[in-house]
Amino acid sequence: MWCTSCALAVEGSLKRLKGVREVSVHYPSATLCISGTPAAIQLSTLAPKIKRLGYRLTELEPVADAHGRLEEESRYLTLRLMVGSLFGMWTMLASLLIYAGALPSERVELVVAWVSGAFSLPVVLFAGVPFYRAGWRTLLAKRPGMDVLVSLGVIGAVMVSVWLLWRGSSEVYFDTAVMLIVLLLVGRLVETLCRHRGLKALDALALPNDDITVWQDEHWESVPVDEVMKGTRVELAPGELIALDGILEDPGWIDTASLTGESLPRHFHAGQKVYAGCRYLGTTPLVMQVSAGVGKRRLDQLCDEMRRYQAKKGELQKLADRFAAWLSPLALVLAMLTLPAVLLLGLGLEDAFVRALSVLVVACPCAVGLAVPLASLAGSGQAMQQGVALRDPAALEILAHIRSVALDKTGTLTTGSHTVLHWQAREGVDERTLQRKLSVAVAGSEHPLAQALARWAGSQGDQRPEQCLQVNDTPGEGRRVQLNSGEWLTLGSAGWLSRQQIALPAQAEEATLSFASQVVIADEVGWLASFYLTDQPVDDAETSVKRLLASGYVVAMISGDRQGAVSWLGERVGLAREACYAQRSPEAKARLLQGLPSPTLYVGDGLNDTLSLAAADVGVAPLSASEAAREGASAQLMTPGMGGVVKLLGIAKRTRRIMVQNLFFSALYNTLALGLVVLMAIPPLVAVLAMAASSLTVTLNAARLAWAESDENS
Repeated sequence: MWCTSCALAVEGSLKRLKGVREVSVHYPSATLCISGTPAAIQLSTLAPKIKRLGYRLTELEPVADAHGRLEEESRYLTLRLMVGSLFGMWTMLASLLIYAGALPSERVELVVAWVSGAFSLPVVLFAGVPFYRAGWRTLLAKRPGMDVLVSLGVIGAVMVSVWLLWRGSSEVYFDTAVMLIVLLLVGRLVETLCRHRGLKALDALALPNDDITVWQDEHWESVPVDEVMKGTRVELAPGELIALDGILEDPGWIDTASLTGESLPRHFHAGQKVYAGCRYLGTTPLVMQVSAGVGKRRLDQLCDEMRRYQAKKGELQKLADRFAAWLSPLALVLAMLTLPAVLLLGLGLEDAFVRALSVLVVACPCAVGLAVPLASLAGSGQAMQQGVALRDPAALEILAHIRSVALDKTGTLTTGSHTVLHWQAREGVDERTLQRKLSVAVAGSEHPLAQALARWAGSQGDQRPEQCLQVNDTPGEGRRVQLNSGEWLTLGSAGWLSRQQIALPAQAEEATLSFASQVVIADEVGWLASFYLTDQPVDDAETSVKRLLASGYVVAMISGDRQGAVSWLGERVGLAREACYAQRSPEAKARLLQGLPSPTLYVGDGLNDTLSLAAADVGVAPLSASEAAREGASAQLMTPGMGGVVKLLGIAKRTRRIMVQNLFFSALYNTLALGLVVLMAIPPLVAVLAMAASSLTVTLNAARLAWAESDENS
């Protein structure tokens, strides 16, 4: 597509089809979003209709193909701009000599005027062809837009100039036609570069198409990644980037930084799912079974969803489209009325044509059409660069008005893994001895609390742990371990140890830490130590919550966890006790959310949060969110922590501010310019410069957001 008029033409043509309910064409990403009956929205049904307008409709293209298309458009525009600039320069020079009166006689002026017209021909007949083609297409769709006005303006300027030359006058307007084409080509090239930059935000989700090793025909062999099917066994070499989603057949350490930004690698167990974009860090080859091939991977789905949702339009974009839709027909009517009106006022035919020409030129609604989509694309790209993937860019408008932010607890405000908050031991037991025994007691356990204790015990790096001879596990309760010295250790909950006939002294309980998870260890003498573990807040939880509160948002934490744990976390991150809601069912969460000042934003990661994500005006899924939570959210955080929520709200405010600025100034320009050009004589060249200035202003204002490096001033 060539401009927003093309997008509106496609929309108008498809809306008239039987069975189509809703159509939205997003010009910057060249994406069509359509809903209706199954028969009406088939590609085979829609493509011929679009082809009659001169466009080509295909399935959603890969990101690499979109880059290629935009690069081709850039070369196409650059070639025409070079031709327009080269020949237009001589046309402008000849016109300036005539306007300045620098030529010795009228005869010489007339010759120079003919020379000006000759140099304008390559510009008009070659550089301006895209405008004429797009104008004809929009006329076919019965939705005349900006390109119709541009085409009529160029043709009008040339015809008036030829008529003046035929009459022997050197006051020609070839420079107007040339400037109109060249300046609009500059604007279109800048737009294309902005679209290219917005598309590059998705490059973070692209993976190289390298060959990978698969088990085939009873041996390992290397095949292209796009030929690997679901269920195939794949071998991962140490340090290899995982190219496909899969389920591990063996445990191993996986670096998720390239996909999530998480700084520390994670240990994955056999049977756990890993996603393309992670890196295997083991020392021996690892085997996994492919669960999703190219095109079906989590990264592919996220990329496609983002681009599909880009076609949806917010209220500001719909307002801009309505304004642009009636502006072009209005300008045509005004131009046709200006001609007889000026003649009735007693002015000459030349003045009448010049006035009508100025109306056509000044009314081009390209700035209005670009006001919102370029800002939205820039905002979406900036959000991705800041670690937030917007599945629904239209949510940017809602995010700018958010009043309440509700947060889930576990996995959202917390890391989802426990750490030792406090410990106390039997008199005479030193920390080093306790760590040595504890490391043996929890070795090999996959229980989250046992792993947390192992991390604490392993903090003493110079210790050489003892070996165990026997391990007796009671799932969910505890375990008994026999050391190589013959000593037995018992580890588990206080209740389980009591049932094992192990007496716990009063000092084994700490009432002030009742909100924490307690683990007790005993040796053959009796109680050895008690540990209190909590799910710690993410690193930036306190900073993020305080920034939200300082910005005037109503912030609440809604959790299904115990009151003690919720209150403790709320105090840690800076929330008042009355803003922390505990022991809430999924239904109660959603009802409570609807009682907060709207519009509301909810951040949640689990299955129990899907109802709240749907009930909120905007849902955000954190990095560790479940598949169900990601499906129900409008945005997903791609980096650990809560800082992405603060960044997203700041980006949304700036994006809407730029949308409103663009829409206001472009609408003001077109309204005032049309009024002025009807009431007073404005040279066509001045009208061209004014129109081009308004379009470039809107484009550069949107680019200011796209090229922002951070949201520190939000």
